[in-house]
Amino acid sequence: MELVCPAGNLQALKTAVDHGANAVYVGFRSETNARNFPGLNFTPEHMQEGLHYAHARGARVLLALNTYPQPAIWARWQEAVDQAASLGVDALIAADLGVLDYTSAYYPELPLHLSVQGSVTSYEALHFYAERFGVRRAVLPRVLSLSQVRHVVENSPVEIEVFGFGSLCVMVEGRCILSSYVTGRSPNTYGACSPASHVEWIDTANGGQQTRLGGVLIEQVGAGEQAGYPTLCKGRFRVAGKIYHAIEEPTSLNTLEILPQLQAAGVAAIKIEGRQRSPAYVAQVTRVWRAALDRCQQDPRHYQMEASWLQELGKLSEGAQTTLGAYHRSWQ
Repeated sequence: MELVCPAGNLQALKTAVDHGANAVYVGFRSETNARNFPGLNFTPEHMQEGLHYAHARGARVLLALNTYPQPAIWARWQEAVDQAASLGVDALIAADLGVLDYTSAYYPELPLHLSVQGSVTSYEALHFYAERFGVRRAVLPRVLSLSQVRHVVENSPVEIEVFGFGSLCVMVEGRCILSSYVTGRSPNTYGACSPASHVEWIDTANGGQQTRLGGVLIEQVGAGEQAGYPTLCKGRFRVAGKIYHAIEEPTSLNTLEILPQLQAAGVAAIKIEGRQRSPAYVAQVTRVWRAALDRCQQDPRHYQMEASWLQELGKLSEGAQTTLGAYHRSWQ
């Protein structure tokens, strides 16, 4: 299985490649990608440098154009596709039908990957994307159990990539409009579920901190307490007289323990979430996952996790908690 790692800037890209990533996924500095934060992502010049660096070391660069353009600004996505093809990225990760159609029509030689934002969970849908747009790989949403992933892979006409580590949300990928309720900006079109312009951190008298999104109080922590990302789905709210994480606990997906099962299922690649995270995060996560994938590949029957891997990933996990998420459903 390939290791596909995130890079929010050129330093993170180089770090991922140096620590063993087979591929790195990146985005332009615009709302064309789903991690549209100030100071993050790539200029064309940095993209070119990143491509040279990765290719010289045998790694690939995948470009995420995975948001949904609105008619009035459609030209920005067209220009992004044109630029991606001109730069020579190794694949385009897209979700919007128009972006897929434009790319397949004008740049049929440019490999297309279906983004997780496409919300495709069935092999019937994958057949449509393969036949209509020539999609070669699809990233599955984080809502399927291991048996369901296996069923999709067995019947899919394209390679399947799954998420192995990183933050979780309520996982209606490509369809979530929750944060736009308070910010007025949809993560699916603007590219950020918590636009920086709408986030406030306010120090409290007891040494803690409040987090507000669009003026709405979504979290309050004490001194030294760890807070999750400033998203509505991970906020704490008063419900029926109790204050708790009413929608989703801050936690991170970690599939280290089921790597042999994912490999046996025929999964082509493991994706690490976190383009918004630092190069230090990228280095730590890539190092651990490179070691785990190598061990699994060498001897899947006797594969065992190192305690040090779990300790290191635990430090990087949101809320210091990890889960197998939907992959493990005891009732199935």
